[in-house]
Amino acid sequence: MVSASTRSEPERYLPGTVERSTKILVTGDFGVGKTTLVESVSEIRPLRTEALMTKASEGIDDLSLLPDKTHTTVAMDFGRRTLNDELVLYLFGAPGQRRFWSMWEGLAKGAIGVLVLIDSRRLQGSFEVLDQLELRGDSLPFAVAINEFPNSEPHSDAELREALDLLEDTPLVRCDALKDPNSCIDALIALVEHAFTAKEAAAR
Repeated sequence: MVSASTRSEPERYLPGTVERSTKILVTGDFGVGKTTLVESVSEIRPLRTEALMTKASEGIDDLSLLPDKTHTTVAMDFGRRTLNDELVLYLFGAPGQRRFWSMWEGLAKGAIGVLVLIDSRRLQGSFEVLDQLELRGDSLPFAVAINEFPNSEPHSDAELREALDLLEDTPLVRCDALKDPNSCIDALIALVEHAFTAKEAAAR
């Protein structure tokens, strides 16, 4: 089982014991908290490529539940998290809007899996993201993380699985990217374990 490092202070350099690095793609609809998640778990200062939202996005990007959002990712987010003495994750956050989907192919190259972040208040956009992952055809394993916003309505895992049409073996976890970094680390661990299991099964 993969476990998270208990180091309390961010470290710039990797420990000499690290033997394996793994790339993770973090995706999701516009405004679901991808940048916040990468920033909350990264042990180094994360790279952010955000731009001020302009009138050009009016009527395209749904801000009805995001009144305070003024910036959006236009290229990628990048962070690093050492899970244990031997394994380090490199996190690449992808822009969520449809007009940026063409960038996903390059960002996903070499990734072991995808963490799909979802806002349960706005499931429609998540349907499109999951469909896009399936259409890519590269069969990257993915896990779904429900980012729990303060005004999210409660839904059971069974209800969410049915609404999102998830396979039984697709991990479904919950996190709070703004307030609980440990829950986000748990989501990444769930994805890594799922991806390793899928890789071992494919090799048999």
